Amino acid sequence: MNDRFLRACRREPVDATPVWFMRQAGRSLPEYRRVRERSSLLEITRDSALCAEVTLQPVHRLGVDAAILFADITLPFSGMGIDFEIRPGVGPVIHDPLRSDAQIERLRRFEPREHVAPLLEAIGLVRRESSVPLIGFAGAPFTLASYLVEGGPS
Repeated sequence: MNDRFLRACRREPVDATPVWFMRQAGRSLPEYRRVRERSSLLEITRDSALCAEVTLQPVHRLGVDAAILFADITLPFSGMGIDFEIRPGVGPVIHDPLRSDAQIERLRRFEPREHVAPLLEAIGLVRRESSVPLIGFAGAPFTLASYLVEGGPS
């Protein structure tokens, strides 16, 4: 395993500063652009094989020390019953922003194994196909709540 990133996280000596590319940086890769010509961001995250492929593109092309899981902080919304889209150049757009207690009461409990199963499968694929550490991320509750109330980024 390429453990340079993990050793640096533990503040252990490393032979070089570890490097990785955030999802946004991967947007410049031609192979990513080809995928995006036929699939939306949400479609990629809902297809485990495609998600793993996009996650590993910077690793294969550039030999970086870690991979960033291709995902989006809004993924829990679908499982909660929130109708939304990710609009290019805008970001997440909530079709029916939360304005009442009744809307909040109707939200479903988020169940990761059920609601983001393709993402969990993609994690397994990435771990089998690569020896670099995999970095994940999550949206802070305040950010997600702001989107739900305001209808999108502000």
